[in-house]
Amino acid sequence: MNISNIIASMISEMLEDGGSTEIQRNELAQRVGCVPSQINYVISSRFTPEHGYIVESQRGGGGYIRITRVNFDVDTLKMHLVNSVGSQIDEGTCRAHIKNLYEREIIDEKTAKLMISSLCGNAYRDIPKSYADTVRASIFKQILLNTL
Repeated sequence: MNISNIIASMISEMLEDGGSTEIQRNELAQRVGCVPSQINYVISSRFTPEHGYIVESQRGGGGYIRITRVNFDVDTLKMHLVNSVGSQIDEGTCRAHIKNLYEREIIDEKTAKLMISSLCGNAYRDIPKSYADTVRASIFKQILLNTL
């Protein structure tokens, strides 16, 4: 298991207790045996709003990073997702949203696969990228509004 996966697993375990945790970056880096910037990387890439987390940080001597798993009801989550998509969305962000919906058991595996296949890059290969992300956003919003 690589260091990023180890850090992500440790943070996920901390979140299991109450859905929220505060960590001291330097302390966690020392426990894992890595540099503090590696902790930043994992948090910024795996604990994002697209993945269903809110991250707050307090800098300074007694600083901390607070990570909270957001638990919305389905209607609130639907509106949050539709609003966060905006007028364009790339494939990676779509995949992150779909993975989050699947992991929270809001959609089943079949629905997740169908959503990914209809929003993946190959489906848009003949459309210029600037248009593809706009079309993808429109389709994703319609799927969210009519599936959830």
